[in-house]
Amino acid sequence: MADMTSPDATPRDTAPAFSATTPTDALAAAVATDAAPERTRPRIVIAWGLWDWGSAAFNAVVTTFVFTVYLTSESFGPSGVVEAQLGWALSAAGLLIALLAPVTGQRSDTSGRRKLWLAVNTYIVVAMTAAMVFVAPDPSFLWLGLLLVAAGNVFFEFAGVNYNAMLSQVSTPRSIGRVSGIGWGMGYVGGIVLLLIVYFGFIQGLFGVPEGDGWPVRLAMLVSAAWFGIFALPVLFAVPEYRGVGVRRERVGFFASYARLGRDIARLWRESRHTVWFLLSSAVFRDGLAGVFTFGGVLAASVFGFSPGEVIIFAVAANVVAGISTILVGTLDDRLGAKPVIVTALIGLVVSGMLVFLLHDGGQIVFWTAGLALCLFVGPAQSASRTFLARIIPPGREGEVFGLYATTGRAVSFLAPTMFALFVSVFGAAYFGILGIVLVLLVGLALLIPVRAKQDVLR
Repeated sequence: MADMTSPDATPRDTAPAFSATTPTDALAAAVATDAAPERTRPRIVIAWGLWDWGSAAFNAVVTTFVFTVYLTSESFGPSGVVEAQLGWALSAAGLLIALLAPVTGQRSDTSGRRKLWLAVNTYIVVAMTAAMVFVAPDPSFLWLGLLLVAAGNVFFEFAGVNYNAMLSQVSTPRSIGRVSGIGWGMGYVGGIVLLLIVYFGFIQGLFGVPEGDGWPVRLAMLVSAAWFGIFALPVLFAVPEYRGVGVRRERVGFFASYARLGRDIARLWRESRHTVWFLLSSAVFRDGLAGVFTFGGVLAASVFGFSPGEVIIFAVAANVVAGISTILVGTLDDRLGAKPVIVTALIGLVVSGMLVFLLHDGGQIVFWTAGLALCLFVGPAQSASRTFLARIIPPGREGEVFGLYATTGRAVSFLAPTMFALFVSVFGAAYFGILGIVLVLLVGLALLIPVRAKQDVLR
């Protein structure tokens, strides 16, 4: 890996110029500043990764396999109606994130309070998750459940902007892929453990929770809130607060931050279009990746005949496969670069998705094999996408650019749900929705191919 020198950090209110000669694989200027450590410290990495471990409470239990499934059950309204209402609620949340994420990230960079805002947003999510205990299985409570899920998504994404921005604080240029993979992997493993607790303790009745009035799911939300709250603590104690090193920029008002953002994006487009293309391509394929998990449980139940308990068991297996592959592939990310990892993973996802579609009449064994193959590639694509971007961000701009990363992702977050619904509506069978998700992944792959693996780096 080439040795790089640090750019001068001159105070100014304009975006830094770009260098046409700096390779992506060097985390550029962070090496020579106190934004990045001289060596990777396992204790710090584990403390940072435990936030990912804890966040499985919201990712796996709330939004994917348990609470949203409960919220779209017949107890809350007719099938087809409640799903649509959930979709509209999440669309509204996505719009708020797209509008606010880059500015909140930018302001956490300039304020030097990255860890503070990680804490604030994380514990708002914890509070939202705990409040889900009040969502009784009755149509009159649907609005409360939708509000909590949507608001939780907004603040979870805000927390994620600051969490991702801390990647350069806990890794070195040579270890960034491995560290990112460890974080994603710990998130999957955390999901495994918590889903097993929920399945055996609440669904199977090991904890003696009454089955009526939705109490197994409602009490599981309290456990999930405590899980996230506890495992989010280590990063807040172990990782030093970010102090705005590197590119120091004058603080401006909230609305003036949008004017600054507009100038930054315009300069980014003029001087490093490959970075813009990566943000666009990653937004598309990341939405496809989200679609794999979002509709995986639906397809398992509606097409392959899985019971609710079997869906959770599959979810556990899916997290095992995804977690192991993500941790192992993190090392290849450091050796080969992020782009080969992403391209390989997307090709694997397309092939596996087509197998699920073509062999849908083969029963549960098809979903267990081809579905787990899908999970083999999801985690590495997610992790490598984060490291690809992290390698080109200068110190002092992580929150802003990861905020833009969140925004571009949310800007097209309608793609996978829309294509899934469109294919199901046109062809009249749920398994055709798989083709919609595969199409989104293919478009993301096509947009990624022209992006240079060694590209301009923000300076």
